[in-house]
Amino acid sequence: MIENPILPGFNPDPSICRVGSDYYIATSTFEWFPGVQIHHSTDLVNWRLVSRPLTRTSQLDMRGNPDSCGVWAPCLSYADGKFWLVYTDVKRLDGSFKDAHNYIVTCDTIDGSWSDPTYVNSHGFDPTLFHDDDGRKWFANLRWNHRGLGKLGSGAHQRFDGILLQEWSPERGLFGPIRQIYTGTDRGLTEGPHLFKRNGWYYLTTAEGGTGYQHAVTMSRSRDIWGPYENHPDLHLICTADAPDSPIQRTGHGQYVEAPDGTAWHTFLLGRPIPDASGDGRYCPLGRETGIARCIWRDDWLYLEDGGMVPPVDIDAAANHMGCASVVHERFSDLPDEFQWLRTPDPSRIFHVENGQLVLTGRESLGSWFEQSLVARRQEHFSYEAATSLAFEPTTYQQAAGLTTYYNRWKFHAAMVTHDDDLGRILTLMSCLGDYPEGPLAFPMDTPIALQDGSVHLSVEVAGPLQQFYYHQGDNAPQKLGPALPAYIISDEGGRGEHASFTGAFVGMVAFDTTGQGQQAKFSRFAYHPKPFQRS
Repeated sequence: MIENPILPGFNPDPSICRVGSDYYIATSTFEWFPGVQIHHSTDLVNWRLVSRPLTRTSQLDMRGNPDSCGVWAPCLSYADGKFWLVYTDVKRLDGSFKDAHNYIVTCDTIDGSWSDPTYVNSHGFDPTLFHDDDGRKWFANLRWNHRGLGKLGSGAHQRFDGILLQEWSPERGLFGPIRQIYTGTDRGLTEGPHLFKRNGWYYLTTAEGGTGYQHAVTMSRSRDIWGPYENHPDLHLICTADAPDSPIQRTGHGQYVEAPDGTAWHTFLLGRPIPDASGDGRYCPLGRETGIARCIWRDDWLYLEDGGMVPPVDIDAAANHMGCASVVHERFSDLPDEFQWLRTPDPSRIFHVENGQLVLTGRESLGSWFEQSLVARRQEHFSYEAATSLAFEPTTYQQAAGLTTYYNRWKFHAAMVTHDDDLGRILTLMSCLGDYPEGPLAFPMDTPIALQDGSVHLSVEVAGPLQQFYYHQGDNAPQKLGPALPAYIISDEGGRGEHASFTGAFVGMVAFDTTGQGQQAKFSRFAYHPKPFQRS
């Protein structure tokens, strides 16, 4: 049984390709480093992280990138005996402009050392590379119109100025004519192009409707790669906008793949909303995840196998899903695979492993766009417990370290060991509740806790829309740390304002030292345990 999502937690914009009996999915990582996640499967059921290919400064440097910028919508393909990865590094999100630079890297093996990037263009984001059966290669991406003079609607719709196509080769780069081949449907916000060929037809799938609840996969086709492209009889292949009761929502932005037996499949991103503690609203703390749907061909058009546009949660398949187990690291010999950090290609500045401990060197604040000492893993379940132990000796309130549930610089909670002039070493809570763009820091505890000497053990229990921090020292029993906090804030939709959020919730270890002295915090363990969750 294939269970959607197949890649739970923050794994959006799935680009899928098949090499023999092996399937690979590349997903966006935005401001998290290393860039791009690639998972592997042989059965479309069980997936394993095998590569994060953008690992060094020459490939990706996101220092200074705002929240939800960085790596958008990669495209993974295989041709000429090697893998090709196309990606965007977005440098600006707010306002009329999008500074979006597109690159290509290659590698002979999926888990090898990927090449330095070849720059392609900066017309807009969501690039794709199509390898035609005559050996020619074609590059397509959205064109961004900062003037707001696009074809459809008003506001943001006017910025999405159609899909551009141009021929590309490794030797010549882009060459020949460049044309707008598709402007989308009335749903608007046309982006995320992918091309494939079947039975003499060129098929173009795009993402439309934005990344919220109007999201969709749109399909069109043409006998000529330059078009004109006619739209699918239903316009959209996948869309849950008219199915508010479906447990999966916000479906769109995926790619077609054909199994060795000819079975047709299409990936898509999705969100799984839950209400807040009062039962109101729709919040997706796990961010935009990856799903897959089995399809059929009829009259040279692709349709979901079960009809309609709403993809299934469960799909019958030959294999059994292995599920997600607890993960416990009692000692650190290296940074575990599930962890990432923010923006910088120079991790030696923010962490290293020493004597079985993960040592974070305090750098800039939790609100920095440049150099945060934050090492975290994705939240993959609506309810879970995470725990860590740390040794930290701050000498000023400008030094702090601890455990955080984190979405971005203006949506987080953190249990932090820091210093008070009267009490000495203390434990307190810091929160930012999504009030963009000001993001004032809140302190949910009335009185901080004076700590004894020695290590501090911190944990957090997240139960759907609420979370609770705990602490203990020595052999003492864990005690609640402050009040229960709104976990639903740590989500795509959490907080106030109209600012877009594209990532997902993380939990991890953090340190900062705004004195600039680089005070170190030593973390000796980290555990993540999924918990049962009952959707209301």
